[in-house]
Amino acid sequence: MQTENIIRRSFFLVALTSIIFLAGILVTLVVNALPALREIGLGLFTTTHWYPTAEPPEFGVIPLIAASLWITAGALLFSVPLGILFSLFLSEVLPEKIKAFLKPTVELLANIPSVVYGFFGMVFLAPLVMRLFHLPVGLNGLTASIVLGIMALPTITSVCEDSLNAVPRTYREASLALGATKWETMIHVTLPAAASGVSAAVVLGLGRAIGETMTVLMVAGGAAVIPRSLLQPMRPITANIAAEMGEAAVGGLHYQSLFALALFLLIITLFINQISDTIVEKSRQRFKVQ
Repeated sequence: MQTENIIRRSFFLVALTSIIFLAGILVTLVVNALPALREIGLGLFTTTHWYPTAEPPEFGVIPLIAASLWITAGALLFSVPLGILFSLFLSEVLPEKIKAFLKPTVELLANIPSVVYGFFGMVFLAPLVMRLFHLPVGLNGLTASIVLGIMALPTITSVCEDSLNAVPRTYREASLALGATKWETMIHVTLPAAASGVSAAVVLGLGRAIGETMTVLMVAGGAAVIPRSLLQPMRPITANIAAEMGEAAVGGLHYQSLFALALFLLIITLFINQISDTIVEKSRQRFKVQ
């Protein structure tokens, strides 16, 4: 009994520490971002130019938000179909011996440092994109989207595969007994039954892509302009913060505006995580009822 109390209190302290750290991050961002929000106001989110060194300086985050949306959408278009198909392949097709080797191999991609992905994008992928689309430079939104898609692939695949495995076996057996093929069972029965878990995987992949910093800093091109297509160089929010924080005067308007960007990004990330938790919880309740 005493051991159980020690373990329970240890878990409580760990959870409390996480909450304290999150609260500290939030307070730090709010305190440093408020002066910029007061001085610039809604202009921070309505103007279309980010020129912090101009006279007078301009702090419009629309180009940065647009770049983040372009790159994240491109990453999801690349990773979601591949992740779902590969999870179906793992869950429904492969023998257990091959699956036991292949799934950890895919999940290992999540442990590779992002700077390594950035070098891969710069050295291999960017020249390839430049030649394929006859562009003057290969560091653009498309390159960043592909690399981020590869980085999000392990998360999407793993969560989707777990959701597919949670579907009751009786669903598959009933479908096959009615004369459906294995492929038809996967597409029309198993996948729809795991829809909540698949949705959670997509949301988690979205959070992985939108919060990445080092990779997009290295391969997105760094142009703080409103992009018209993925083939343009662009600068998402995370890359902008990383690129400019070191050269911004501490306590200045530029410095405070970067904190406002970080606060905005944190709110988006928390919102995405909340959506993911809600979807996963609904999925669990659904299978408990069944």
